Amino acid sequence: MSPLSAEQASAAFIQRGALTASRAGVFWLEFDPATGNNLLTKVKGDASHPLTGPEFGIRSDVNGYGGGALCAGPDALFAVAASGQQIHRIDPRTGASDALTRDPAASFGGLVWDDGHDRVLAVRESTGRQQLVAVQGDNKVLHLHEGEDFYSAPALSASGTRIAWVCWSLPDMPWVSSVLWAADVDVDGTLVGARCLPTPTGGSVQQPVFDGEELQVLSDHEGWWQPWQVSLTTGQPRWTCLEATAADHASAPWQLGERHHWPLGQGGWARVRYVCGSGELWLTLSAESPPVRVATGYADFRQLTSFNGELYCIARSASRLDSVLAVNPETGHVHTLAGGETPFADTPIVTPETFRVPPSTNVREEVSGFLYPPVEGGSENTPPPLILIAHGGPTSTARPVFNPQVQFWCHHGFAVAEVNYRGSAGFGRDFRLALAGNWGQADVEDMERAADHLVAGGRGDATRLFIQGRSSGGYTALMAMTCSQRFRAGASLFGVSDPAHLREVTHRFESGYLDWLLGPPDDFPGRWQARTPVLQAHRIRRPLIFFQGGQDRVVVPEQTRAMVKVLEQNGQAVELWWFDDEGHGFRQRRNQIALLENLLAFYRRCSQKCDDGG
Repeated sequence: MSPLSAEQASAAFIQRGALTASRAGVFWLEFDPATGNNLLTKVKGDASHPLTGPEFGIRSDVNGYGGGALCAGPDALFAVAASGQQIHRIDPRTGASDALTRDPAASFGGLVWDDGHDRVLAVRESTGRQQLVAVQGDNKVLHLHEGEDFYSAPALSASGTRIAWVCWSLPDMPWVSSVLWAADVDVDGTLVGARCLPTPTGGSVQQPVFDGEELQVLSDHEGWWQPWQVSLTTGQPRWTCLEATAADHASAPWQLGERHHWPLGQGGWARVRYVCGSGELWLTLSAESPPVRVATGYADFRQLTSFNGELYCIARSASRLDSVLAVNPETGHVHTLAGGETPFADTPIVTPETFRVPPSTNVREEVSGFLYPPVEGGSENTPPPLILIAHGGPTSTARPVFNPQVQFWCHHGFAVAEVNYRGSAGFGRDFRLALAGNWGQADVEDMERAADHLVAGGRGDATRLFIQGRSSGGYTALMAMTCSQRFRAGASLFGVSDPAHLREVTHRFESGYLDWLLGPPDDFPGRWQARTPVLQAHRIRRPLIFFQGGQDRVVVPEQTRAMVKVLEQNGQAVELWWFDDEGHGFRQRRNQIALLENLLAFYRRCSQKCDDGG
């Protein structure tokens, strides 16, 4: 059997999201690895097919990470065009589209259909400001609410007379502190009596939704993102916890439009619950019935919605491509509407093993992750080379779901470990906020702890350990290379090497994030000095490889060039692979192929030097 090629791995990078359903049908966005665009796709009979062509990509740029770029009305779809960032009305039968907004200074996202007023609700972003708006008819944009720094997640009651949404203010990120808002909706569509509904204690709220006229939201003010009912009948809101399980029921809200819980009517609910990094889907048919877990073959669920008594969602597993599922709430029967393909013909899929690193005398938190053993190579006496991957964010999560790049490494003789270090989402508020002031330290310590734990268990070769990461994960990898001799080599994929420079140029959404991660620079100048890779490059003694896009507006290209220059001046072994046509995250298939092939060659050279005693 030939090892998995970079071409095969890149071709399998197909993701599905932004699921929506109405009487017009069931629709979602599907990433096309050949073009790098998101295509609008629909169910037709027993198959699915694209409704829009590759020339009409769909993606929101609000907050830099978008989300909520698609919603469905009863007779039309509404989507944000990647080019121009305007809302378009799309015919669900033909795919023909017309621009609904013509506001070149603005971007839109978080789309929600308002059936009672025959309009689209959205978050509008322009010149450093956001508003909650309604778009009704040709370029008719009504400002519903403004004055807060950020807006997300508008939700309407069944009658259309009540609305709720979430706001947060600089310098906070939405997973640190955010607040729930609500208002009445007048007959003419304007908002009346908008008011903030504070949590009993400080916390982060997300994903408000109405069950009929009852408002429910996910809040972590008691330590976990749990579902709460919020009563608006009295002067002060009354918060009632609906699910006491000590588990997060959502991911970190990097994007607008996430849906991890959804009402099923008559008190029934569908909810996602995260356990040790893996997602579970639970259903209740009524307020009195016990929850039942369904779709147990999947490890993550997104975009929950329902129509005509059927629950729909995007589900991900370790061995198949993203699936569009229809779930019967009464029976729990799961039907795959689309997706779920076997990624590679006649090629085995490596499935993950959960590992846990116990607390120690120095660190009280358990750390966990997912280990993927190599297809071939390694034995009890000769463990395989091991690549440790630090996820991005850093307030994000590694999930045990299919990743073609991880499969690529495993098919070329490497074990791979994805680590949920302190600061990762899905493990409760305290664990998520443990990175405050500790970035570049706690995450690095946890990567080292994971490496030591796996080596001690014979799952990796101590002399052939590698560390890599994308974006903030690249920063973790670089910091690990400055302060640890465990790793034979490191790889930074458009990673942060100069936090101070990033702080100066980063977009508004993250403008306070770095001060939270490292502390205000005026208060902690020594910390910033010690945790800036480009200033600590003289401490690196092992090879490094960099991959950078020339159009990156998050980690600007000058950061990577400066880091490479310092390493070269210090006589260190360093490689730089530059891609003029890429931004923050490689979307072009040919560039993904080049990344995998060159990174594999780098790891092999470093492994060979180690085998030779170099």
